[in-house]
Amino acid sequence: MKSQIVYKIQRIFTNTIIHLLLLTVAVSCLYPMLWVAASSLKTQETVFKDTSLVPREWRFQNYVQAWREGGFGRHFLNSLVYTVLVVMGIVLVSSLAAYGFSRLEFPGRNAIFYIFLLAMMIPVPGSFVALYALLNKLRLRNTEVGYILAMINVGLSTSIFLLKTFFDKTPKELEDAARIDGCSKFGIWWNVALPLAKPVLAVVVVFNALNVWNEYLLALLIFDDRPKMPLQVALQTFQGEFLTNYPLLMAGLTITAVPIIILYLLMQKYIVKGVTQGAIVG
Repeated sequence: MKSQIVYKIQRIFTNTIIHLLLLTVAVSCLYPMLWVAASSLKTQETVFKDTSLVPREWRFQNYVQAWREGGFGRHFLNSLVYTVLVVMGIVLVSSLAAYGFSRLEFPGRNAIFYIFLLAMMIPVPGSFVALYALLNKLRLRNTEVGYILAMINVGLSTSIFLLKTFFDKTPKELEDAARIDGCSKFGIWWNVALPLAKPVLAVVVVFNALNVWNEYLLALLIFDDRPKMPLQVALQTFQGEFLTNYPLLMAGLTITAVPIIILYLLMQKYIVKGVTQGAIVG
């Protein structure tokens, strides 16, 4: 009886410490976002003088001004189109490739897969010179198609790795049953593999959507025309050589963060399920 009481006390103490640590991490992550949102409602004079998260005067006109001066309408639409098309392309190509690596037997399968894994070790700026030369030869530089294809290429390695890891753990008996019912390999991928992989696909979607939505350097490399550039370029409008309009910059940052936050909230239950099933390998 005494040992059970001691065990319960130790368990309560351990859980309390863990929850306090998690709460500390959560606050440290949320505070910068809250500070940015609060600063977007202040004036240039009070943005650093008033450090509270509740502004004394709520200046919602900062959002209207930021949207107009930064040309957010055009760039927001660009980023939305790029993100949707790139994520769709990554999901399609990576799921087909991952399923092929997991289920099909062909010469050089492991070698090709390891090449994809090695590509994960190369940072994106490390491929800028080769990518610039390739897009120039294909006459795709300064085009939306070239940018979309380049961004699909950026997200393939990690996505293939995550999906193949999941497909390897999927029972083959389900596919055998579908094959007995006359389902083709493509039909098994579409009707069996993809529905089972929803949690991992949610991880792939959120991860790549965040990457595409926040991308800026590759757009500067590929595009010459400002109207074709994504949303992040609009934020540069508020950063001058000698002066930065912080309230408008914070308003712009808040605008850019809202779509990703909404996407994460919609995909949250699938992401948690994907993590618990081992979709993300540390």
